[in-house]
Amino acid sequence: MPHTIRAADALARRLYAAGCRTAFGMPGGEVLTLIDALEAAGIRFILAKHENAAGFMAEAVHHRDHAPAILVGTIGPGTLNGVNTVANAFQDQVPLIVLSGCMDPEEAQSYTHQIVDQQAVFRPITKATFSLTAGAAHLIADKAVGIATEGRMGPVHIDVPISVADAHIPQEHPPFRTPASRSAPAGRDLATARGWLAAAQRPVMIVGVDAMNQKAERAVVEFAEDHNIPLVTTYKAKGIMPEDHPLSLGGAGLSPLADSHLLPFVKSADLILCLGYDPIEMRPGWRNIWNPETQNVIDVSAVPNHHYMHQGTLNFVTDCAATLSALSDGVDGQDTWAEGEIEALKKALKTSFPSDDIWGPAAIIDTCRKVLPRDTLASADSGAHRILLSQMWECYAPRDLMQSSALCTMGCAVPLAIGAKLASPERTVVSFSGDAGFLMVAGELATAAELDLTPIFVVFVDASLALIEKKQRERQMTNLGVDFAQHNFAAMGIAFGGAGVTVRSREALEKALTRAMTADTFTVIAAVIDRGAYDGRI
Repeated sequence: MPHTIRAADALARRLYAAGCRTAFGMPGGEVLTLIDALEAAGIRFILAKHENAAGFMAEAVHHRDHAPAILVGTIGPGTLNGVNTVANAFQDQVPLIVLSGCMDPEEAQSYTHQIVDQQAVFRPITKATFSLTAGAAHLIADKAVGIATEGRMGPVHIDVPISVADAHIPQEHPPFRTPASRSAPAGRDLATARGWLAAAQRPVMIVGVDAMNQKAERAVVEFAEDHNIPLVTTYKAKGIMPEDHPLSLGGAGLSPLADSHLLPFVKSADLILCLGYDPIEMRPGWRNIWNPETQNVIDVSAVPNHHYMHQGTLNFVTDCAATLSALSDGVDGQDTWAEGEIEALKKALKTSFPSDDIWGPAAIIDTCRKVLPRDTLASADSGAHRILLSQMWECYAPRDLMQSSALCTMGCAVPLAIGAKLASPERTVVSFSGDAGFLMVAGELATAAELDLTPIFVVFVDASLALIEKKQRERQMTNLGVDFAQHNFAAMGIAFGGAGVTVRSREALEKALTRAMTADTFTVIAAVIDRGAYDGRI
């Protein structure tokens, strides 16, 4: 008689084969077999305090090990708690495998307690959704991994009925699908693109998350250096070229102040190479900033351009690194931007975001960057501080700054830092949160304590939804719904078993950071700033 395993084991073993070693979530009776199967396969299940935070912890682990992330939610409210993080994974291109418990179809016809159509909920915010069946368990598991990780990455949802999880099936599985080979452009369009590159006097590259996901950082740097092409990245792709490199123009996306310098530079270019660039990360000011009829625009992406936020003169749906190699073949490098425009732009950006404030959000960011190690892993929550941080915080490797840059959801920085520290305990990890975003996920400090993790949680404390309050004020509207009480965040850190300190100066912050880097527990640093401290800064 052939050896058999549970259908849940088939799913778990395929995820283990894909490199997964951790899963995050909150159990319920409907997912107990799933969790047992994950542990049996060698995938550690980690209890979070909320499924949404669990999804961000899983994402952070993916950024370190490059394996699919795993979120587990029980039936109904448990799974639906994760909708935000799944939508974020869909927009930010994270291969998140969402495993949800559900009732058997026969039971659901007459037993309606906690039952909703979970597949219908997740269908618009995932690349695919499945209902696991015993006969196709091996096949569905392999499909889920392939769909999540190939092409443009994204989440895949699998509903797992209770009886199916426990059903015994043959241990043998069909061969896993071989991933598609990466391709490069060829033919007449490639020859045209090479001609444009050879003739370009003012070329610029705009690099996005596709290039990061395809691990094209070495190819990007070599191509930029060979052809003397300056580089702008989206926030998600920060660090794909070390940002202290002479050709790096830093990240772009949400800062009108940065755009006042970057957009005229891009508009003056005679060749624009969009490499893995998804404009979902950008503010509306980046819509149609170039004219593909009067400028040579090459768009290289993992999927066809159906967003229409910009268009290319040539469009290649190909691999980023392979395309750069094909473009360079036979094309000699030359001097570009001969009037010193690159150096002038870098100087203008640096002047626009000064780091010499006595105190305030810029001083906090500057102090943290100077005190913390070069290879620090950082996460940023959504809000005014994220825009400023994304312009000021230098990254030297891809994925070293994690954030929700497409969906821009609040409450992501703390769980991202927890996941990063779990995956890379040898690295210094810091999260940057506004006080409102921190309050959304403060309970996850308990998770950090239970896992004996030592990330540093920096909180910008101004008792306000600073970015929204700023917009409200700029529109001359009445102050409504943006202010709240100033809470003792340092005390929260202590209450959950960590350290906590409140700072109001660079000197105090430097001391707190120095202590936190050698502490045997996590540290919450509450940095108190003035109301309106972001005015004129972002």
